[in-house]
Amino acid sequence: MIQDYSMLIDGAWVAASDGGVFDTFNPATGTVWARAPEATAEDIDRAVKAAYRACYDGPWASFTPTERGACLRRLADLMAEKSEELGAIETRDSGKMFAETRWQAKYISQFLMFYAGAADKINGDTLPIDKPDMFVFTDREPLGVIAAVVPWNSQLFLTAVKIGPALAAGNTVVLKTSEHAPAVILEFGRLIAEAGIPDGVVNIVTGHGDPCGKVLTSHPLVARISFTGGPMAAKHVLMNSTNNFAEVSLELGGKSPFIVFDDADIDSAVNGSVAGIFAASGQSCVAGSRLIVHEDIADAFLARMVEIAKGIRIGDPMAEDTQMGPLCTRGQIENIEAKVARAVEQGGKLLTGGKRASAGEMFFEPTIIDCPGPELDIVDTELFGPVLSVLRFRTEDEALALANDTEHGLAAGIFTRNAARAMRMSKRVRAGIVWINTYRVISPVAEFGGMKNSGYGRESGFQAVYDYTRPKTVWMNISEDPVGNPFGPR
Repeated sequence: MIQDYSMLIDGAWVAASDGGVFDTFNPATGTVWARAPEATAEDIDRAVKAAYRACYDGPWASFTPTERGACLRRLADLMAEKSEELGAIETRDSGKMFAETRWQAKYISQFLMFYAGAADKINGDTLPIDKPDMFVFTDREPLGVIAAVVPWNSQLFLTAVKIGPALAAGNTVVLKTSEHAPAVILEFGRLIAEAGIPDGVVNIVTGHGDPCGKVLTSHPLVARISFTGGPMAAKHVLMNSTNNFAEVSLELGGKSPFIVFDDADIDSAVNGSVAGIFAASGQSCVAGSRLIVHEDIADAFLARMVEIAKGIRIGDPMAEDTQMGPLCTRGQIENIEAKVARAVEQGGKLLTGGKRASAGEMFFEPTIIDCPGPELDIVDTELFGPVLSVLRFRTEDEALALANDTEHGLAAGIFTRNAARAMRMSKRVRAGIVWINTYRVISPVAEFGGMKNSGYGRESGFQAVYDYTRPKTVWMNISEDPVGNPFGPR
């Protein structure tokens, strides 16, 4: 049977105002399993206005920071309790491995717990002003309505790192899910009221970029836009923000270099590279999709990788023995096929993979392409799939040049036993996140974000709470003397 979902607006579960819906299918089977509302412009306007009322007129406006933290703490507990159910739904809707989604759902609750603890630690300052009769201090206030837009591949994580700091700071949120796999966020939305969060504080809408995303990011009552997605959509978001002058943060993915020096622990580096590109079927914004390996170890290194890649078990993402599942959308797999074929035409050597797997239409084999140089299109094109481009280097400077020769700048991995070299490289590589002798590790304490075409702004970390506030400067005259008349006699 097909599951019918509703949107969460002002505490009520509602259909689209015109009754419109769209299908969402299970990538592992190719069958439609759920339907979600296709939000209209009127629906988005209603959601934003509900969030605005909740922010300034509803009970949320009078919640103390401690009370807001208590709500987030309850939400975190509920999410951990429901991690198995949430993981199963996310797997069904996106094709991600159940072993990963259920673990992520439980761990992501720690992000909400982190921001629960941060809620009552947002401080202003007293200023050592140069005027003796004035006491001046700053306070931090919530921005207002936050438009949060998340993609399908890590919806629970990205929801937590957006609504966590936003709610901790006292804002309200309109969250737009991905049109490709919205179900898990709608299921997550059922926990909002149970956590004691008042109606209208968190609203969840579903639909496509136009009108749903366009109306949301250009709405005059939206104060901040937190967007995660692709660079083309981000350009539209920026243009939309000229209608409301909203603050904007963008996380746009990458083509992250994975640099391996000849002194690296080879087993560790091979395993890190395999996990960095083939985990989640390569559908990760920080996938280590550009392997930059020292030429002295390249052949042996790649032979080990090919052996592992050929042995990866591809199949039903719900099965315990499956190691890699399907891609989420047909557009992805068709684009990957075309880009891999183009790479071979341009001189790339296909070491393994390169075609759809026998498990089904939406499954693609782990693929490794040895590239003769960085000029191949595939080297700096984010494919969002299990495809690794390989480049070789001789010197540290050459490795650095190859790593930085990209439009992207989200993440980088560096494998070497030379601590001084690791530090030099970490300072010189142009990426927002650098992992040394590890890869694809996250924590609520650590900031997450990129530069260049990978966007700007940061998720996670305590600073994210301040990003959802604005300072207000308050001047107080503490003199007993009356304010003088500037137009009186001199």
